[in-house]
Amino acid sequence: MRSFMGRDILSLKDFERSEFFRLFEVALEMDEIARSRKNTDLLKEKTLVTAFYQPSTRTRLAHEAAMHRLGGHVTGFSDAKMTRAGDWYQESIKDTVHMLEYYGDAIVMRHFQQGAPAEAAKWASVPIINAGDGWGEHPTQVLTDLYTIWNELGTIDGLTFLCIGDMRMRTMHSISYALTQFDTQVYYVSPPEMSLTDDFKKELDAKNLVYHEADHVADVIDKADVIYMEPVVQPDYTKARQEASADKGMTPDNYKVTRQLLKEKAKPDSIILHSLPRMDELPPDVDGTRHARYWEEAFNGVVMRMSILASVLGATE
Repeated sequence: MRSFMGRDILSLKDFERSEFFRLFEVALEMDEIARSRKNTDLLKEKTLVTAFYQPSTRTRLAHEAAMHRLGGHVTGFSDAKMTRAGDWYQESIKDTVHMLEYYGDAIVMRHFQQGAPAEAAKWASVPIINAGDGWGEHPTQVLTDLYTIWNELGTIDGLTFLCIGDMRMRTMHSISYALTQFDTQVYYVSPPEMSLTDDFKKELDAKNLVYHEADHVADVIDKADVIYMEPVVQPDYTKARQEASADKGMTPDNYKVTRQLLKEKAKPDSIILHSLPRMDELPPDVDGTRHARYWEEAFNGVVMRMSILASVLGATE
């Protein structure tokens, strides 16, 4: 297995099966620290730089909380408009990263341009962690999701996934790539204009993922062990920022998971994951059901980022 020390975390496309389990094992060690709300000194001499060109709540704060839990330091920006990269100069990723690498020991980047973190990695001498790049990928979120499933159900192999939402989403790309390393099958449910692209299907076929497409959640929810959701009503992720319109639209029933649907058709022990924020595809009354795991998922977001940071910065070697 390749070492994580000094490594960029850009994509799950080429992650090896053993590498998932290595990060899961480190996350288990970090769980006790996070759950007890204590800090350790594993990274007391390290600094994380956050470079967020798009809005974020969970991803940015989870990385920052993880670094603090590990005793490290954090600097950076959460709004590119307040930097030279986002004002009149429109400073290039190369020039920005060349400076940021002197301010810390790792850089976590979210960007509206697909491939921006990979571009940053070409120029940085410190690890780059992709926190979401346009419609590209979101590896740290999906590592969080898979750790949550593994922790809750004791396995990933043998499970059936129901992925609901916009298949252009970076999370849907990352989880699909990741699941090619496990013995799973996937049902995809999305509006026609948001369905799997032909090119993406070719990639999944080449990696031997067993998958099916369906038109309505109600037709396949009884098969699912894991219900993995994203909104179909959402902003354009190729933009730095998009304000809400007066009429955001409503989610068609085909792509909703309701309390009633869960009661009537879902497996009793199936679990729901949603990276949030949500619209009306997942009503709040589902929060009180035994299926909801998205709050545990949020907690595990800190734990997994602790695992990633400790690994790439050499504290677990």
